[in-house]
Amino acid sequence: MINRYIPEAVMNTAITSAAAQASALTESTSFESLSASWIEYLQVSATSVKDYTRAVRQFVRYLAEHSVSRPQRSDVIAYRESLRASKKPATVQLYMTAVRLFFRWLETEHLYEDVAKDIKGAKIDRSHKKDYLTAEQVKALLRAVTSPRDKAMLAAMVCCGLRCIEVTRLNVEDLTVSAGHTVLMVQGKGHEERTPVKVPQAVERLLRQYLSERKDITEKAPLFTAAGNRNISGRLTTRSVSRIIKELFRAEGLDTPRLTAHSTRHTAVTLALLAGQSLEAVKDFARHASLATTLIYAHDLEHANNQCSDAVGAAIFA
Repeated sequence: MINRYIPEAVMNTAITSAAAQASALTESTSFESLSASWIEYLQVSATSVKDYTRAVRQFVRYLAEHSVSRPQRSDVIAYRESLRASKKPATVQLYMTAVRLFFRWLETEHLYEDVAKDIKGAKIDRSHKKDYLTAEQVKALLRAVTSPRDKAMLAAMVCCGLRCIEVTRLNVEDLTVSAGHTVLMVQGKGHEERTPVKVPQAVERLLRQYLSERKDITEKAPLFTAAGNRNISGRLTTRSVSRIIKELFRAEGLDTPRLTAHSTRHTAVTLALLAGQSLEAVKDFARHASLATTLIYAHDLEHANNQCSDAVGAAIFA
């Protein structure tokens, strides 16, 4: 039978070893075994484990602050509303996902009833906050860039749909050959493994030209290195990549908050769809975790290509 009573100490034991006074669920149960079971149940990356654990710790603190020792469904909903009042929707979604997983795990272990089942987090606006570049704008940018590094990086980001974090993780050895094609072995967001992304010949030439001008290159060296005195030849940070791309945009008069380094990735996905590539192919190319993310781009294009307003305008003004 599932227990409906979770003393604060028990919950802390299940999540954090910081509570020295926390007692085990049974005499033979230790924090280490509970923690290992929780992490094994999650089956997610180390980064996600850290995020989820932090989120549940906050939930435990909330219960303690409100003197809740027997959390009910209403308590979980009240916690969600407190998050909505102070957190961004994406953060609320993350924290509530963690709480739902935590109670699902407790029920699986026959420790407590799942009182958080099906409680939603927050509605996230899935529309894009950034613009994409047209093919002509990208061509103009590449013609204007004089730095071999910046030109190669911009071309790779646009043509391979690279995130800033993926750019910083690339090593020289990641420019390689797979299945007869030159590829970049990309380590995506939240992933340990690397995925091959095909590199167009024109982009490969820019990358090779940039590398030919560097000295003392090793396989483990960063593919793109810093040029400043503070970190010369060191690995670029995501902030550096964002700043470099933003400066290239500004130099071409593309100075708007809706055009950032992420716009290069947005451009890659959009141009691929405009070229007639299938949703599945674009999903794999963009390394989207869900097809739903790719569908956002497709829906945006459908709205933009809708001819109704043109038809109405022609009827009125013709």
